[in-house]
Amino acid sequence: MGYRRFDLLVFGLSVSILCGTVFSDLILSKVDRRVDLRSQIVRITSTLKVENDGTNVVSEVLLAFPDNQAKHLAYLAATPNEGGKGKAKDFKTSSSLPVELVVHPKDDMPPALTFYSVSLPKGLAKGDTFTFDLLAVFTHALQPFPEKISQAEIQLLVFQDSAYFVSPYAVRVQSLNVKLPDARIESYTRLDNTKIHGSEIKYGPYENLPPFSYSPIVVHFENKQPFAVAQELVREIEISHWGNVQVTEHYNLNHGGAQIKGEFSRLDYQARPHVRGASAFRHLVAKLPPRARSVYYRDEIGNISTSHLWGDSRKTELEIEPRYPLFGGWRTSFTIGYGLPLQDFLFQSEGKRFLNFTFGCPINDVVIDTLIVKVVLPEGSGDVSVSTPFPVKQSQETKVSHLDIVGRPVVVLEKTNVVPEHNQYFQVSYKFNSIAMLREPFMLISGFFFLFVAGIVYMHADMSISKSSASYLAKLQWDEVHAAVQQVENIISRCLTIHDKLEASLRDLSRTGDIQASKAARKAADGSLKELTKELKPLLAFLQSSQQASQILPKVEDLIVKEKDLQERLLAKHSTVVDCYEKKYGGKEIENRIAQHQQKINALRQEVDDLLDFIAEI
Repeated sequence: MGYRRFDLLVFGLSVSILCGTVFSDLILSKVDRRVDLRSQIVRITSTLKVENDGTNVVSEVLLAFPDNQAKHLAYLAATPNEGGKGKAKDFKTSSSLPVELVVHPKDDMPPALTFYSVSLPKGLAKGDTFTFDLLAVFTHALQPFPEKISQAEIQLLVFQDSAYFVSPYAVRVQSLNVKLPDARIESYTRLDNTKIHGSEIKYGPYENLPPFSYSPIVVHFENKQPFAVAQELVREIEISHWGNVQVTEHYNLNHGGAQIKGEFSRLDYQARPHVRGASAFRHLVAKLPPRARSVYYRDEIGNISTSHLWGDSRKTELEIEPRYPLFGGWRTSFTIGYGLPLQDFLFQSEGKRFLNFTFGCPINDVVIDTLIVKVVLPEGSGDVSVSTPFPVKQSQETKVSHLDIVGRPVVVLEKTNVVPEHNQYFQVSYKFNSIAMLREPFMLISGFFFLFVAGIVYMHADMSISKSSASYLAKLQWDEVHAAVQQVENIISRCLTIHDKLEASLRDLSRTGDIQASKAARKAADGSLKELTKELKPLLAFLQSSQQASQILPKVEDLIVKEKDLQERLLAKHSTVVDCYEKKYGGKEIENRIAQHQQKINALRQEVDDLLDFIAEI
């Protein structure tokens, strides 16, 4: 089986341990360990009673973790024991003992162990005892077995540890309790003094064990809880001295449990969600600070409506549901944002401002591989310092936002392997001159003022081009040429209208035979055409004298000539038809006599229309 690799590792560790002897003045007179496996986060709470059996005063206690376990260690805290074994304790609020990583505790220590030291509140003299509680939180310590399951299968996990407390000190009496989420246990390691009560496995008590004693155990059990793992969470906390703290959280979340194999059936999931998707995400609950406002929940597509928000003066809870159920190996990304009252988190003292805010994730039981917290301070802030309850990687950057000049200082805090126990308050202090708050209003007022002044100047200023400039004179000349061309077009159009009336008089003649009426129409047309010809002469003379008309003049002249030819052809046709009617010629004879005129008239009329269209487009 895949988890038997642990046995080989422990066996190798035992060989290295047996090769050396460790001496110490301390002994552990009693050790009680309690392992909580009810979620994806493994929490091991230990109560250790330390006794000084030597002559030298001892001020620290060494803790040993196998390297394969230490790499998953996310949180380690020690507090003095006050209530005895089994009593629940909040390690975040209790007075803690300093805990530090020890790189090289002693030369004869086994190489496959990682050591931490716990500083005691006072030195232990010979025969003195001290009892303290130890909380160790591990992530990614539970391995799905099998690694892939179908939609209908139950998620099974494997946990590996030692039934004996691995310690550089001898242990007189010790015990181990393993709390499981369910009474269904696939298998577990059976040792002497092993008992099982429902969903709890008890190992021990074991007495008089030498330093670095160990006994590997493996528990294979059922766990239906989804493994919410945020591969990256970026929290941006932006401070506005106008009364608001804006928090924006970007989640890149995946299900870190047993991966789903085969096809996913939404019908089966909706019909029997507790059977056909027992370990899938249905919803997550984010516990936001009190008085949170303007809360939103969205992803790349837009707002997600499957969320519920409720709260009172002490808490605000946001229940979110992804767009689709999240099975093992599946991923999703989303953003949560909300505003908070500034006075709840910022206070002033001795000329500095202090921001107190929580570091971790507001969603319970979420493991965060990488957490980045960005605190965006107001522009003009200086003398920035950060205080955190645990080590983090710190850096600074600058963010440029609206109405900024040099940008806003940003404090960047980064930590890996984050668990809910890290959801503690950290503090950012900085100096800020309140007069700087007037910068943005002054910029807005100045901007509107200069805008109105520019509008007034524009309305009263003469923006026209100088009347003595060459471009202005050229424009005036072109406007005159354009007006003259339009008048020519108008006169030619009136001529064409007279031509149409002559044609109409010939049609009336063929219908009524009234020769006198046709002659009267001819006489009126002659007079009108002569008047129009007189109007054309000054216009044509102006265009011929203007340099601006050099490009369009040939077309205008051609238009006048073509119209003149058309006019003469129409008058000739009219005279021929009237003469034929006076001589009483037949219709066939009349058509033969005017055929040549009519063919030329049609061609000229088309040419005149084309020239008019061309000139109109200029």
